[in-house]
Amino acid sequence: MSDISVPNPQQELNLKKLELSALLEITQAINANLPEASLYKIYRFTLLAQLSIARITLFVHDENWQCMICTGTEQDFTKVQLPEEVLQLKEITKVSKMQVEKKWRCFDIVIPILHNGKVLAFVMIGKIEKYSSSLDALNFIQTISNIMLVAIENHRMARQRLAQESIRREIEIAREVQSMLFPKSLPNDKDVAIHASYIPHSSIGGDYYDFIEIDADQFLFCVADVSGKGVPASLLMSNFQAGLRTILRQTSDLNTVVSELNHLIYRNAIAEKFITTFVALYNRRTRELSYVNAGHNAPILLYEDSTHTLLNDGCTMLGVFDVLPFMNVGRVHVPEKSIVLAYTDGLTEVFDEDEAEFGVEGTIEFLIRHRYLSSKMLHLQLLREINLYNEEANFNDDITLLSCRFK
Repeated sequence: MSDISVPNPQQELNLKKLELSALLEITQAINANLPEASLYKIYRFTLLAQLSIARITLFVHDENWQCMICTGTEQDFTKVQLPEEVLQLKEITKVSKMQVEKKWRCFDIVIPILHNGKVLAFVMIGKIEKYSSSLDALNFIQTISNIMLVAIENHRMARQRLAQESIRREIEIAREVQSMLFPKSLPNDKDVAIHASYIPHSSIGGDYYDFIEIDADQFLFCVADVSGKGVPASLLMSNFQAGLRTILRQTSDLNTVVSELNHLIYRNAIAEKFITTFVALYNRRTRELSYVNAGHNAPILLYEDSTHTLLNDGCTMLGVFDVLPFMNVGRVHVPEKSIVLAYTDGLTEVFDEDEAEFGVEGTIEFLIRHRYLSSKMLHLQLLREINLYNEEANFNDDITLLSCRFK
């Protein structure tokens, strides 16, 4: 930069004293761990009072460029975008040497603030004492600006780390809650073989499955999907599980069970949370399967002759209405060697590169082809198939599978 003022010895001495005072003030403020707003105020005061700079704007980059200080100007620069020519600067430059709009010519000098090769900010100053435009003075302004802005950048990074730690802890809590909700074992006896698989899309999701023995003849199984993720979803699901088990101590009538669950979810859900679920009650002696599908993906009942039924009967999703507007309890006789596959929408809503959905039909075709695999291998093969269907494995949701083979 040319045309730099050269102070006389007395001015240079005075400037050094002011610089020392300014540096001390900025350093003390940073060491005191003051909030960012206070650091900006002290920085502004330092330039105005200590260095006799009457016109200042400070543009800081935080995702986008923001004007954090604007003083001594007629124009409000807080809502003005920086000129492209300014954004290209890497060294101190006189505004008079730049091709910028008239409104920017109220400033004399632009000082870019860099850290590790990255431009953190631009300081634009005007109406300055002659000795404050010397190269030493401008370099000093650049130095204290750098010190202050790096401190603010560190504040920002610390906030991000705290936020990430908070999210990580929330995920841990939600994962612990969810793992406690899943049954520890599933039956494989003379009547049925039940197997379940859960593949989370992210660190923690809202899927859930359960198995509950009612008596010697009856058991209940279910699959559910809570809207949302994280701790709120896992807490709502824990309410669902606790409510289900409490209600089943009183009655196994599915009409009553689901109605009471809906009332519980409606009372406890926050921020428009709701649950879709498939709840089924099987009688080993009569081979009757009673079920309610509450807005959930219809499970597939595949018979030995490869015909199938979709288990659609039920009601709306739970937690939307205080009283369910309708309720249909489905009932179906289950012959030997039939299989039910219940799942969440993460399974069928898988898309290939042409945006074609794997869908219910794809799942039915898979079941017909592979129905005689063991339950564990059936699940593994189905997950492999959808991975091949979407080779990038870019799934949009959790995937939960629960199969029940009727012997």
